[in-house]
Amino acid sequence: MDFSKITGNVNPDAPVHSTRIRVGRSIDGFGLSPGITKEQRVGVEKLFKTASANFKDELAGTYYPLAGMEESIRQQLVDDHFLFVSGDRNLTVAGMERDWPEGRGIFHNKEKTFLVWVNEEDQLRIISMEKGGDVLG
Repeated sequence: MDFSKITGNVNPDAPVHSTRIRVGRSIDGFGLSPGITKEQRVGVEKLFKTASANFKDELAGTYYPLAGMEESIRQQLVDDHFLFVSGDRNLTVAGMERDWPEGRGIFHNKEKTFLVWVNEEDQLRIISMEKGGDVLG
């Protein structure tokens, strides 16, 4: 895709208020959902926690494991529309909610513009959010 061909809003009468870009990533050596084991899921979480502790500048933030999460933090993440929850019938039927909530969590930077969901559907779901539609700026 040639990003230089993207200019302005698609419809100038309908302004872009925010933009969200999401990508799913898998880590070599760990099983994919729904076949990942509990031990592998915990391993993915441990690997991400170690990596995210080294994020600098605008990526620096906090990792919140779902297991043992304080209610006030959980509620704030729900209010921010960031937290994924158990109970999705499709994920349950596919076996992707086994051992809930072990090995799962969410990371966000201080500005709450960069998030990573750990072991939801993907091993890592990376999300970048910006106000407006200028993802290049």
